[in-house]
Amino acid sequence: MPFRIKNILALLALALPLNLPAATENSFEWETTPPELAGLDSVKLAAMIDVHRQHGTKALLVVRNDRIALEWYAEGHGPDKQHYTASLAKALVGGMSLLVALSDGAVQPDDPVWHYIPYWKDDPLRNKITIRQLATHSSGIENAETPGLGHFEQSGWKLRFWDQDPDPFSMASRQAPVIFEPGSRYDYSNPGIGLLSNVITARMKIDVRTLLQQRIMDPIGAPPASYSMGYGETFEVDGLKLVPNWGGGGYTARTIARVGRLMLRRGNWEGRQLVDSTWAHRVVQYAGTPLPPRPDGEPNPAPALGFYSNFDGVWENVPRDAFAGAGAGNQVLLVIPSLGMIIVRNGSLLDTNEKPSFWGGIEKYLLDPVMEAVISPALPASGLIDSISFEPADGIDIAAIDCDNWPITWADDGALYTAYGDGWGFGHEIEKKLSNGLARIDGGPEDWTGINIRTQTGESVGQGPDGSKASGMLSVDGVLYMWMRNTGNSQL
Repeated sequence: MPFRIKNILALLALALPLNLPAATENSFEWETTPPELAGLDSVKLAAMIDVHRQHGTKALLVVRNDRIALEWYAEGHGPDKQHYTASLAKALVGGMSLLVALSDGAVQPDDPVWHYIPYWKDDPLRNKITIRQLATHSSGIENAETPGLGHFEQSGWKLRFWDQDPDPFSMASRQAPVIFEPGSRYDYSNPGIGLLSNVITARMKIDVRTLLQQRIMDPIGAPPASYSMGYGETFEVDGLKLVPNWGGGGYTARTIARVGRLMLRRGNWEGRQLVDSTWAHRVVQYAGTPLPPRPDGEPNPAPALGFYSNFDGVWENVPRDAFAGAGAGNQVLLVIPSLGMIIVRNGSLLDTNEKPSFWGGIEKYLLDPVMEAVISPALPASGLIDSISFEPADGIDIAAIDCDNWPITWADDGALYTAYGDGWGFGHEIEKKLSNGLARIDGGPEDWTGINIRTQTGESVGQGPDGSKASGMLSVDGVLYMWMRNTGNSQL
């Protein structure tokens, strides 16, 4: 609830999608630091590298708060060498191009796909499919794979999809059957998510490779030689120039990490908002569609819009705000916003058991070891505060006896504003004990003065949990905001 300090202000903030030109230069570079300065245990990270040497890893990168704490490459690989993405492209190409279209307001997740593939309109199943379902493997479009067979061991339309004969998009949109009611369950589908390229290209009037180069890759400073997309192919189908988004990419570990950094920062790159921050957050959250099967405890994450989410803690030791992209051979990008962390891994399948677990191997050999290496929040050191010391306890000046709580904020009039709980305010001068009261503090550390502020709407009564109290305060443009608890639900 806002309380006016100086002026009565009506503020309306509009979040508008931004269509920014590509950057002509980019000053951001990773800083490499000893692991301990990033809040990570170097001994445990070294032990993890030893394990990865034995499990086919080619590239391993751990970044925390913009500092590289671990960067390791197998012999013959390196920071400037691309590694194939496999289905990690579904996030790097499919998810990111969808994000740009969503940010621009060109599409919405629940748009029917037949709006962009018109010949689906009269199909009783295909006309139910939405963009959300394509992006979350719940469209019902059959996958172009038969278990136990490689891509080029398939037959019929599935083989033609991988052979790109005449093109994979025609196979996906015209030949691949819909095998269940759209939206009714999860079933991984390369052709399904691939059709996002049709949707985005039709709406944005540009192929997704060029779209991403102009809107994402150039602005984040990714060198053109550090990435490739879509098998290097562009297919002209129904008047659209279509680039595969389900695989066929090649990225360096550092360029993958740059994409992860952009998403960690909700679409902001060095002060430039490349995509709308709300959409940058939403596309990596659980999309609300059916979860994948989890037989025998298989830690398959929840579907987001082109990404995966740990929203329900399926990776038990990883914070629930974590999101990821991944592809065959355990090509992985993992971002953990609450830890300021980006993890990239390239190589071959980590779990080499007779019946290997895709996500189980990632969890066992990558996620859990990194989480075990976390030793502190590793917040960046202040550039202004070198140290903190405390005066002796007998020098404390108590001017509001029996009051507690004290959330506090600076305001633009130069004063501090605060709220006290379960007390009578400064000088014990309020006629009745308040659950929540307000006050202003003038002056400096040596000569400050506390002044009680009376307000009918800001004060409340009730001892302890029986009365509302301020948990936080913030002043913005002359308006004081309080976060209140004990109100049935938290309120602003």
